[in-house]
Amino acid sequence: MTEIEAATARLLATADRLRDDEWPRPTECAGWSRAHVLAHLALNAEGLAGALRALLDGEPALMYGSQTARDADIETLAAQPAATIRDRLRTASDRFAAVMDELPRLPADASFERTPQGQRMLAHDVPLLRLAEVEIHHADLRAGYGYADWPRETAVQLLERDVERYDGPPLSAHVTDLDRTYRLGSPADGDPVVSGPVAALAWWLTGRDPGEGLSSSTGELPEMEG
Repeated sequence: MTEIEAATARLLATADRLRDDEWPRPTECAGWSRAHVLAHLALNAEGLAGALRALLDGEPALMYGSQTARDADIETLAAQPAATIRDRLRTASDRFAAVMDELPRLPADASFERTPQGQRMLAHDVPLLRLAEVEIHHADLRAGYGYADWPRETAVQLLERDVERYDGPPLSAHVTDLDRTYRLGSPADGDPVVSGPVAALAWWLTGRDPGEGLSSSTGELPEMEG
């Protein structure tokens, strides 16, 4: 079982355990209920699977028709009964898994647009993109699965992904359970060194957490944007 398959199985198990009256509860995503988060994950899987399938078939590839349509589709699906969202998530996850089996057929530079004239995304970046979506949003649900439950290798991948795309104040991140230090930006002497376990650092870099369990050499943690 791949990392994505294992992460998806854990997510679906959580969705199956939720009672219908628990779906409207708030999450770590401002303004989104659990129904919104799970609807988003279903539509994200559909969008990625559709874009990859188009590439494999030699057709124009697009993930979402527009940002407005993407947002409206999430709202529409989130308003459906829990069973409908759950079934859509399971079906979409199966479609995504099927197309992932064919991903090696695509050339290294194969890409698609997220929205028309929008961000262009490499097809071979999709596995990590989807893994991040599933694991981070699973933790967002506040449903008994948190960042501390991420497999260590997944936490490392999520941390390194955010280190690569970091665009905030310069700092160093010292991973205490790996004895490894990452440079974010171009830190100089006196810039913060933030220390903690890999999963806690990865979660903090998403901007969802003020840094519980982390420490800073300056006594103050920089604020991350979500």
